[in-house]
This record gives sequence, structure tokens and C-alpha cells, in this order.
Amino acid sequence: MQLKVTNSPFTEEQAELLNKLLPTLTEAQIHWLGGYLTFYRSGAEPVAVAQVGAPNVIAEVSPVVVSEPAVPREATILFGSQTGNSQRLSGRLAEKLKEQGFEVTLSAMNAYKTNGLKKTAHLFIVASTHGEGDPPDNAIPFYEFLYSKRAPKLDGLKYSVLALGDTSYEFFCKTGRDFDDRLAELGAERLVDRVECDLDFEGPATEWFGAVIGALQAATSPGTTGAAASAVTSVTSTSVSDGDSQYTRLNPFRSEVLTTINLNGRGADRETRHLELSLEGSGLSYEPGDCVGIYPENDPALVDAIIAELNFSANEVVVQGKDGDEGELRSALLRHFEITVLSRPLLEKALPFSENGKLAELLSPEKKDEVRAYTNGRDLLDLLQDFAPWKLSAVQLISILRKLPPRLYSIASSNRANPDEVHLTIRKVQYEAHGRKRNGVCSVQTSERLSEGDTLPIFIQQNPNFKLPADPQTPIIMVGPGTGVAPFRAFMEEREELGSEGKTWLFYGDRNFVTDFLYQTDWQRMLKDGVLTKLDVAFSRDSKKKVYVQDRMREKASELYKWLQEGAHVYVCGDEKHMAHDVHAALLTIIEQQGGLDAEGAKAYLADLQTQQRYQRDVY
Repeated sequence: MQLKVTNSPFTEEQAELLNKLLPTLTEAQIHWLGGYLTFYRSGAEPVAVAQVGAPNVIAEVSPVVVSEPAVPREATILFGSQTGNSQRLSGRLAEKLKEQGFEVTLSAMNAYKTNGLKKTAHLFIVASTHGEGDPPDNAIPFYEFLYSKRAPKLDGLKYSVLALGDTSYEFFCKTGRDFDDRLAELGAERLVDRVECDLDFEGPATEWFGAVIGALQAATSPGTTGAAASAVTSVTSTSVSDGDSQYTRLNPFRSEVLTTINLNGRGADRETRHLELSLEGSGLSYEPGDCVGIYPENDPALVDAIIAELNFSANEVVVQGKDGDEGELRSALLRHFEITVLSRPLLEKALPFSENGKLAELLSPEKKDEVRAYTNGRDLLDLLQDFAPWKLSAVQLISILRKLPPRLYSIASSNRANPDEVHLTIRKVQYEAHGRKRNGVCSVQTSERLSEGDTLPIFIQQNPNFKLPADPQTPIIMVGPGTGVAPFRAFMEEREELGSEGKTWLFYGDRNFVTDFLYQTDWQRMLKDGVLTKLDVAFSRDSKKKVYVQDRMREKASELYKWLQEGAHVYVCGDEKHMAHDVHAALLTIIEQQGGLDAEGAKAYLADLQTQQRYQRDVY
């Protein structure tokens, strides 16, 4: 059918262009274009029609035959989330689908009744990958169910997966990939291809939302082709929100530094900063368990060394922002791009610009272990020095780098106790590796290059998966060695402010009692005032035999199990690779021995605590 100028709002030239384009489009392309136009009309940033390296979010949707009955206008959205990003994105998708008239079921994976899976027509999964390729805590039950023999055939189910991850980790988006692969194995059909997001997830997530909504409209509109279904719906721009404040992850607040104090004592071999930041005038608020995101700056010395290594001009103009903003190269490397972390994807992007054959050798498929070893502890300067010479412009250098992600820190204060302030606990990361001193990006900035009166760009990241019990009388057990104690200072300030009478028990550990007992005076005062019921500490370097928090837990096994039987909630914060695993194992041992259970029974007991949100972890 030809578009006529006389009965359309288009000029003759526009109509001619449309008449040339439309007959060449596939059904999927027409469907994608419909979703694109609704986003364009809403004022959202236009999505590029063709973008190198971008995930394919075009849904392969067959035309809806007029005589076919309508597919149920329902959707189930399941999220697996550790820090709350997947949960918030799922909530946004649910809101948009409800606006389009869909009946939506939104649930954490551990709260979803799997016997309803066979009855579901449309399933959308939003899942992050935790640690070294593991599902987040609240995704584990559903993940294990899908990979068990009890998983049903899912012929007739249409689905899509949004996977969140971090390309600096080897198993990038593994949980999302696993869900996608397993659903396909069980016979389900992809409605929209999986989208994988790095730490800068807002753009890809928004594209996925548009594709999902358009595909779902097309699949559930009887008597209408996919193109028409896309055309009749109006989809508004969707992004991550950080509450009611105008200041968000995408629009951070410039917060003034009120106080910066080194918490470690004289003679300590480490430095831990207590920062007090102003929220005055921001409209930002938070709850215990939430995090602050800081957009840091890279080490100026490292930036200058990179520019010198490539013989670039620091003043050369490059694109440095998501909106195409331009700026000088030095500023871009200082504030906008990641230069301290190497990953295989970065090495692969750099490969075409290296004139050194050794980089291609390193990236050969059989050398995965060598790549892992090389990227560990090295940065962009190492890469440039080790695989020189380079045929690379400043613009090309910027094109292969990912955006500098914010650093998240658990909040160490109660908003009720400290109006218009937020407190953080940041340990300085500094070490020698591969013949050069290495600096943690944000931790060294805050310890060495930040003074009272300076400002930091920050936002609040809510964490709905690490929250105090609704009933203030509920006993709580907190395990937080080192900087992992930060959220428990917030917990205790909150309970003190509310006058809560529930029992509280803190397990704290570090290296030395004299130099490393973070917030010691706070805990002593709270013990004296009865706000903190019990405190058990472990200082690993103060005795010949190293003692850790999990050892103290096992020593108090009988009483700890009694608290669990009384309904206590358990919270763990800190290192995921070692401490969290050891604490988890200690809990299993305590439950098994004190409860008279076998290993499987103890595992089920602890899994039930997680389902009830009585066992929560904020680990990294």
C-alpha cells in the first residue's frame, strides 16, 4: 500500500522516502520501529538503529492472525537481586506493563510459587550475577528448581531475560545466561532476545523495556498485526529512580564533606576513613541498609602517565559523556572512564590497535587462564606498556573504555539520628603489584585528595534486601568484620532513635584490638546504655592462633541457635569471597549440631531463613 500525500500529514519528499522504506521492512523491523517511535515521542534519548556491539533487542514476532483467539494479557516478572538494582528495574517494568492494561505478577524469585510456572504465558526475568558467577541470594531457590528434575516442560511459555553484571568479572552475566539457556531447554520461546548490562545499565535496560512492551502488545492483540499493535501503544521513557529527590544515579548531588576522620589508631598498617557528608537541600533520604554511590575521580598521576605513554595531548577534544558532550582528554580520563581495571572484553577491543603480536597470542581461546592471570592487578597503563607499539588515536582510546562506574558504600548512619547527613566507612586500598604501587580509585581519593569543604557527586541506592525487621522487638544478630560493620552502626543508631527493645548481638572482627577496632566508643556506649545487648570480637593478629568472627559464632553456638529459635534475624556484611562463605558454613554447622539435623536439614533450615528474609547478606 502506497502512502499518498493528500491524505497524510507528510510532505511529498517524506512520503516518497517512507514508500521506499516500508516495503523493505521485515515484520520484526516494523515492530522495533514502532517501539522506537514511541520512545522518541516521549522525549527519551533516541536509541540508535544500528550500534556496534549493542545487544540485539529486536524481537522475532510473528504476525497475529485475525482469527486466532487473544493471548492472555498477563505477565509474570521475577527478579534476582543482591543490592536492589534488579528489583527496582523489575518494578519499573511492572508499572509500565500495568499502564498498558496487563495483569502483572511481580515477585522475588525466592517468594515465587513454582507450581504456577506452567500456567504462565509470559515470563520476564531480571537477574544480576553475584560474586564469581553465582546467583544472588534471593534467586537461589528458583535457580535450583529450574535446574532440577522437578522443572516442568515449558512449551507455550514466552519469555525474555535482562541480565545485570560487571565485565571486569570473568563470569559476566552468567546467572542471566543460565536462566535464558535453561528456559529454552525446557521448551520456552524467547519473546525478546536476552540483553546483558554492564554497570552502566540504564540505557540497555530502557531499550529492553521498549522491546518487551512492544513485543507483548504485538503478541496479545487479536486481529492486529505486530506493526499495528506497536503503533497503538504509547510507551513513556523508563529509567531507574532513586526516590522522590531530583538527584539520582543519573543526576548525582554534589555533597559537601563535613568531616573526614581516620578511624585506625596510631601505628596501624591500614587507614579507614569515616566520612560525614551533607544532604542539606538535596531532598535525599535513606534507611539503614541502603548505600551511597560515589562517582570518583581517577588518580591524576595515572592519567598523566597514560597520556604520556601514547604521546597524546592532554587538551585534545574527545566525547566524554553519554549525551555526546565533549571535553579535554585529561578530563575524560580523570572523571569519565575506567582505567584501573582490565578485563578480557577490554583486551579484545584493544587488539585491533596493537601492533604487537603478543596480544593476539594471549587472547587465543586456549589461554583463558593466562588472560585471567594477566588482568588480575593490572591497569590500562600496563596494557599500553606491555603490548606497544600502538596505532591508536585519542578518540579510539576513549571508544574502547567503559564508563567509570560509581563505587557503592554501605551507609553507617541513621537518617533519623543524623538529619541532612549521611556517614560512610571507607578503607583505603593501596598495594604493590607488578612492580608498581596500585591505588583504589575512590578509597585513595577520599583518604588523600579530599578535605572538609570539598564536594563529592553522590546518590542514594536503596537496598530492599538488607533491612531491619518490621517489628522493633525482633532480636537481631549482626556479623560485620572490618568495614562490614558500617551498616550495623546505622542499624543500632536507628534502633536507639526508635527506642526499640529487641535484643541485639554484634560479632565484630579485625586485625588488632588497639589500632583496628572501628567505632569502638560507639559500641561501648551502646553496650552501657543497653541498646546493644551482646558484643563478641575477634582480632586475628592479637594471638598466635588467628581467630575470626566465625570462630566466635561457633563458640557461642548454643546461645546463637536459641536466638534463632526465638525468631532472630541474621545479617552478614563484608567480604564475599572468604568471610561470607566461612560465616555461612559456620551457621550451617551450628544449626546442624544444635538442631539435631543432618547436613541437608541444616541447609533447608538456612534456606527457609532466607525465604523469610531472616537471613540477609550485603557482601561484596
